[in-house]
Amino acid sequence: MKRALLVFIAALAAIALLVLGYALGRQRAAAPSHSTTPAAASDAARKVLYWYDPMVPQQHFDKPGLSPMGMQMVPKYADEEGSGAVRIDPATVQNLGIRTAVIERRPLAEAIDVPGTVSWDLRQAMTVSARVDAVVQKLHVKAPYAHVTKGEPMVDLLAPQWSSAVAEYQALQHAQSADGRALRAAARARLQAMGLSAADLRSAGQGPGATITLHAPQAGVVASLDVREGQRVGAGQTLMTVNGLSTVWIEAALPQGLADTVRGGTPVSITTNAVPGRTFRGSVESLLPDVDNATRTQRARIVVDNADGALSPGMFATVRLQPAPATSWPVVPDDALIVAGADSSRVILTEGDGRFRVVSVRIGRSAGGYTQILQGLRGGERVVVSGQFLIDSEASLSGALERLGGSGPSPAASTAMPGMDMGKHP
Repeated sequence: MKRALLVFIAALAAIALLVLGYALGRQRAAAPSHSTTPAAASDAARKVLYWYDPMVPQQHFDKPGLSPMGMQMVPKYADEEGSGAVRIDPATVQNLGIRTAVIERRPLAEAIDVPGTVSWDLRQAMTVSARVDAVVQKLHVKAPYAHVTKGEPMVDLLAPQWSSAVAEYQALQHAQSADGRALRAAARARLQAMGLSAADLRSAGQGPGATITLHAPQAGVVASLDVREGQRVGAGQTLMTVNGLSTVWIEAALPQGLADTVRGGTPVSITTNAVPGRTFRGSVESLLPDVDNATRTQRARIVVDNADGALSPGMFATVRLQPAPATSWPVVPDDALIVAGADSSRVILTEGDGRFRVVSVRIGRSAGGYTQILQGLRGGERVVVSGQFLIDSEASLSGALERLGGSGPSPAASTAMPGMDMGKHP
């Protein structure tokens, strides 16, 4: 009996509690809320155009709730449409440590370092050749790259045609008559046409079997030796080549993007590991017209004085060019660029009051930590140089980057950053 009574009393108490809770809920729903934050009141007063999933911003819905992907949808307000900016709460900007810099317009004329190779100055190349059929009797220079002085004996040739011409000239040396002197002059002209110098004539022997010694036409290095002793050579065949070393060429490989900044007369400085601690000075003589198919570089020919022979052909060198100041362009710090591909770059501009804009740009060359902006900016804007990747990712989620497609380098369309609302405070 007592047990049944206790059960009945407990049931009445439960019913009373349910009724009381229902009454209090009706009263609270009817009464105005005094705990609404200013931000919530402001959002309630704004007109909602549609609701969307931040992960799939192109899908629009008429009502809030969960998206087909199971994400909580966020509103798109009317006052955000066409604003062209991404909004972040100022407190969040401060917490993220976002830094900005003003975009300057100035020439990007920093020094350019490119690789180079030392080569012969081909204007100093001279050949020693046989202008008649001959046999190489003796080589005074037996190996290439030997240093020679001007007038030094190079090779002894057995050449009957030369020998007979020399004998004829020698026979007319003591001619006194006018006809004899004329014949002697003609014989000397014939020897000159056959390539014999005065030094060669002085060393010539007597008789048809005598040898003719050819001498070095200039001081330098025997760059090539094309014959050996006992070899028969034909008229016009090159025996050896002598190159001077008072000047050398350095061919620098310029990337195509830098070739237009270099002109004839551009000053350069050259360093090489082969001669540590020394800097050679020179200037660009010409920009060669061909472009290397493999490296896509264009060669600049540089002339350098080399009186002491410190530079040798084949050495590798580092060439620093100082191009003249070019046209002024907007330049941005390299850290501000977001490069998404070979032809896709963008920056984040700040417009104040926590608003940021994604701008697609076309970039030029880089030097000294800065990059030219060829299209997309005018200069004077303020660009984000730290934290821009977070802003860029949020803009991508909210659909701002999709609006860049097909419009070229122009400011991106905007949307508010729902993902950043976590930084707002009541």
